[in-house]
Amino acid sequence: MPISQARAVAGPPPAPSAAAMVLRGCVPTAPHGGEAAPLEFGDSQRFHHDGSRARATIGIAGLYRRRLPMKAADIRSTFLKFFESKGHTIVPSSPVVPGDDPTLLFTNAGMNQFKDVFLGFDKRPYLRAATAQKCIRAGGKHNDLENVGYTARHHTFFEMLGNFSFGDYFKHDALVYAWELLTEHFKLPPEKLWATVYDEDDEAYAIWKNVIGLPADRIVRIGDNKGGRYLSDNFWMMGDTGPCGPCSEIFYDHGPGIEGGPPGSADADGDRYIEIWNNVFMQFNRTEDGTMHLLPKPSVDTGMGLERLAAVLQHVHSNYEIDLFVRLLVAAKNAGC
Repeated sequence: MPISQARAVAGPPPAPSAAAMVLRGCVPTAPHGGEAAPLEFGDSQRFHHDGSRARATIGIAGLYRRRLPMKAADIRSTFLKFFESKGHTIVPSSPVVPGDDPTLLFTNAGMNQFKDVFLGFDKRPYLRAATAQKCIRAGGKHNDLENVGYTARHHTFFEMLGNFSFGDYFKHDALVYAWELLTEHFKLPPEKLWATVYDEDDEAYAIWKNVIGLPADRIVRIGDNKGGRYLSDNFWMMGDTGPCGPCSEIFYDHGPGIEGGPPGSADADGDRYIEIWNNVFMQFNRTEDGTMHLLPKPSVDTGMGLERLAAVLQHVHSNYEIDLFVRLLVAAKNAGC
């Protein structure tokens, strides 16, 4: 089929993403009509798809001179201050290349630096910690590296916000803290939130339903769906060996305008329902022969993607349209990349 005919069949091209518009030097209009102030960076050329000059309209608050609802730096700070108020010690991010763990090529989770603490080999002067960990999506299990470039939420480098309990609080406080932070401090609408639990974890299910009050139709049980015992979206393992346990994930519903089904459904790989926070309940140490040994003290390891939460709070769908990425794209454009 000739290209011109194919274009006619396909219809007009979709609107370019915010990131693409930045690279093209486009300037947005205000979200609810009227013109936004010219951007402080780059040129002010703007074009319609047919080539005529006009201001481009995109749904990203980060490109307006007006203040963002909450920048990524503010989200990070709010997270750490919240858990500091709950008795957590703020611990700096560890290097992305672990210096003392031959089982990992790169740091892929906030709990990596606490691995020996979970195993009982190391002891810290605190029982609760909170971090903003720099991670690389490679090495270990559950790295989702194959999803990079195919979704709006996976990239090789990311920042993981995490709170940890080393034999102190467990499932109840972990889930209650998460709900409080999301709904009371970040002001996410409760009706937009879903939760998943490991199929056999009746305790976590009961906390969501009876303590937090999440409706049963938004709590999804997920069992061993990866072809083996404990191989599940809701059973987290750092690697083939080491600390592990059932987990409860919190999802945000971006709405019916985005394709995809709820967690656990046949269409779960779509981008409508996005996992933003994973609460892992460390109960076991998996050895090389696959045996699960109970840990000396059950602990908590959570991880929330800074970029994913920023997309929600900045009212954009793609992680690549948050303020962190927009600044990088602008710098790349100004550098002639």
